Amino acid sequence: MASPSQRYRITITPIEKDGLQCSGRCTIELEHRAQQDWMRLLEVARRQTGLAGDERAAAIVATQLLQDLVARYAEQPAHPLTTLQPQLGQVLDALDAIQRAP
Repeated sequence: MASPSQRYRITITPIEKDGLQCSGRCTIELEHRAQQDWMRLLEVARRQTGLAGDERAAAIVATQLLQDLVARYAEQPAHPLTTLQPQLGQVLDALDAIQRAP
């Protein structure tokens, strides 16, 4: 049985100096299948302190992306993310601790 997952579309759009979104073809989009419900994680994180709102959201998304990528390639010993797993594990643990700060 497949593990449950959520699909997310991540959009990155530069903001111009005047505060408006850029015009033309300047948006990057990617899709990611996540093992966690990011919306739930973001809702819970709103009640926590330690990071500003945008920083907290960025930390959650970055942490979840890295966790999912590491897990996806865990069975491939030669994959760069697998060889970096000990260091990534430390980083992910530290990010998790920051996100759980009261």
